[in-house]
Amino acid sequence: MSTGYWDQVQAADFEVPADRPLDDLTAELTTMLGSTRPEVRDGTAFPALATWIDRGVYDDLLVGLGDGMVAGLSVGLGETGTDSVFRRSFSALIVACCIERDNEEHLLPVGKILDWGDRIAVWFLTETDTRGWVPDKGWAHAIAHGADAIGALGESPHLGAAEHEALLDVLAERLLLQPADVPLAAGEPDRMAAAAMQILRRDTLGTDVLEPWVHRIGAAGNPFSGPVDHDPYARTAAPQAFLRALFVQLSLAPAPPEVRSDLLLVVIEALRLSNAPFLRARTGE
Repeated sequence: MSTGYWDQVQAADFEVPADRPLDDLTAELTTMLGSTRPEVRDGTAFPALATWIDRGVYDDLLVGLGDGMVAGLSVGLGETGTDSVFRRSFSALIVACCIERDNEEHLLPVGKILDWGDRIAVWFLTETDTRGWVPDKGWAHAIAHGADAIGALGESPHLGAAEHEALLDVLAERLLLQPADVPLAAGEPDRMAAAAMQILRRDTLGTDVLEPWVHRIGAAGNPFSGPVDHDPYARTAAPQAFLRALFVQLSLAPAPPEVRSDLLLVVIEALRLSNAPFLRARTGE
């Protein structure tokens, strides 16, 4: 189908076209999610699917749509620097939309959400193409989109304390897995901290769980410990950026979790320990 067709759909505020079956439209939009053209991928396919999900167009088909998007997470998985990342990354974003719809309307069984959650976590931890902005092709942003999906999972009424703890551990593990020579330089730690806040706002976890989680990240973000056979700041950049972003979230974001005060002190302590040489008072002559 020509881009002109979808330009007309976009101009009509993404009203579902009546001249083609929804299955055909969905299949075409799914293919378009993997396009290397940002105006096709970001400008048409994603907003069309997200709008239709939000308007309830897929309410009776949400399982099938989400299953199709979860399958897209494995397309080209393991490749780095190829165009397959767009399909995986934007599939994760659409899965997040499906989960958010269920969070509002309670359309899906618990088993389906847990299945999607497991498969999102596996993909998130095995994704090797962590590019943010790709020249001439726009956003890949797999880690940011994965964080969005984890945040949506954190808000699911189907999940409780055990699942929330597991999701936070997935975020921590992703930070620790990030290769030193491939920095997360496109706001990914901020998106991951926002996802953590979505989980924390559920108020199912106390500081007995959260304190060791924070200090695990803090230890990984300390450039003044560990081997010095390579750039320590490259190795610690992702967890350090996450801690700083989490500090901002806890300090400034609305609707803080019940443990905000205690958790903020824990984060401050982790930041103090991982930035100790910079926090010494210096006096001039």
